[in-house]
Amino acid sequence: MTIIARLAPGETLGDRILRVDHAGEHGAVCTYRMQRRLARWTAPSMLVQIDEFIAHERRHRALFAAEIARRGDRRCPSYSVCAVLGTALGFVTGLLGARAIAATTVAIERVVLRHLGEQMAALRDSDPAAAAIIGDIFAEEQQHHDESAAKLTGTALQWVLNHGVGAATEAVIWIGMRR
Repeated sequence: MTIIARLAPGETLGDRILRVDHAGEHGAVCTYRMQRRLARWTAPSMLVQIDEFIAHERRHRALFAAEIARRGDRRCPSYSVCAVLGTALGFVTGLLGARAIAATTVAIERVVLRHLGEQMAALRDSDPAAAAIIGDIFAEEQQHHDESAAKLTGTALQWVLNHGVGAATEAVIWIGMRR
């Protein structure tokens, strides 16, 4: 798949990708934080894993923020939207319990991993700094996917979340890249 972005004058593809990815990581932090609040009652066995995932997503967000700042750029306009949507998603799936939390992670990471792979390939020669940051977080995102997928058994709820959350994740990325 080709990465399509409507770039502003003076903006590079790497600039746009970093800002969109930064907003996405912020959304992920918000999702996991809300899931964690509710998992104390609905999925206590997942608290350690959620804490680990929050720490990873905070580190990813910080890496993107530092590179955006180094470039003298601003964050993506969708940053706050990702926070609101992530918090809402975390609330709903946190209420639904462990399987919903795991299914949500799988759905998001499935989309994110595909985009990160495409981004690394697109930026490898034109923006090695951005490609390196994306490469740095890829393994942790894969870990989130794989550990969560191992908890799933293939219920109807998981199918709905996989398709619904996956489509919503695609939409947020698409809007961010074309704003």
